[in-house]
Amino acid sequence: MSRPARALDAAPIPPAADDVPAGARTATTLTAGAAPAVAAPRGLTGRYTPPVPDRELTARSGDGVAFPVEVYGPGGGSAAGGAPAPAVVLVHGWTCSTLFWAPVIRELTATGHRVIAYDQRGHGRSPAPATPAACTTAMLADDLCAVLETALEPGERAVVGGHSLGGMTIMAAAGRARLRAHAAALLLCSTGAQHLPGQARVFPLPSERARAVAHRLLLHARTPLGPVTPLSRKALAYGTLGRAPRPDTVEATAALVHACPTPVRAAWGAVLAGLDLAARVPRLEVPTAVVAGTHDRLTPLPHARRLAALLPHCAGVHELAGRGHMTPLEEPETVSAVLAGLVRDHLPRPAGGAAASGTDGGTGAAGTAGPGAAAATSSTEESA
Repeated sequence: MSRPARALDAAPIPPAADDVPAGARTATTLTAGAAPAVAAPRGLTGRYTPPVPDRELTARSGDGVAFPVEVYGPGGGSAAGGAPAPAVVLVHGWTCSTLFWAPVIRELTATGHRVIAYDQRGHGRSPAPATPAACTTAMLADDLCAVLETALEPGERAVVGGHSLGGMTIMAAAGRARLRAHAAALLLCSTGAQHLPGQARVFPLPSERARAVAHRLLLHARTPLGPVTPLSRKALAYGTLGRAPRPDTVEATAALVHACPTPVRAAWGAVLAGLDLAARVPRLEVPTAVVAGTHDRLTPLPHARRLAALLPHCAGVHELAGRGHMTPLEEPETVSAVLAGLVRDHLPRPAGGAAASGTDGGTGAAGTAGPGAAAATSSTEESA
């Protein structure tokens, strides 16, 4: 069943502060291994079946809004020798939810990682902003910082990965004290910093100006999607997936996107239409890897290459051959391997070295580039 749509109310949310005092964030353990409070949409089967969180916490952001944080895998202090299991924080994209990360969560927890995920504002179980005007990337950055403070111990660091709008959330948090304190390395996956409407290729119009107009209309659209149909599956597969996608990937993509409330989709779409975070990218001061699909129509490959050029410590550009915008759904093994490689290279290994032993997403050697450079690697295309 799809999550019910939530209208955006009239009362505005106060502007988010750049760094809210620590006392404004709280954490409460709610469940231990219980089923999710909201049923997942139909269509999430097989490797896309949502795993059950091992624990659930509550984060409170700078505007006072509380939202759930899901924790999967071994907890702090439960890895071999009593050391905390290495943590990976995942931030989903536009129109998705924590359910988007199901195959990546399985890959990472199977190799001893602790995975932390949460729903962005208005998505999944996170409360919607009060009005469209309240939707800002600063709000998303506030929420990410609240999650880091809630789910990680003081002084504990993690690898933080974001897909699409999740990557933009990381960029918006660049330079913040809490991101500096808790992020050892970053992954920007299928994302961009600016000029999204003019450079998208969903509508293959000849001029950038015409594309910008068409894609702005798409991003602002308030047309309800209704139930998943063969036509909507085909349209979403064209716009968001790469060549010859697996049928279960098409089904999962449609289920996730259709579950997003229409007002939320339109409000955050408007933010994407005017996005410009390029000036913040150089403030991401830790090693940062970039993943992109070569057939991404929403954030085409040039976005990834520009990000790599702006990053002061680029840890490699991974170009996934034939993949589209939904790279963690299309090739979860590779995305998980890149995250595990960042863990191996930039986080202390627990006693016994259990974590990341089964995955090799090397971000060193050929996968590492210096400031302003990008080393490109390509994965072989997954057989469907």
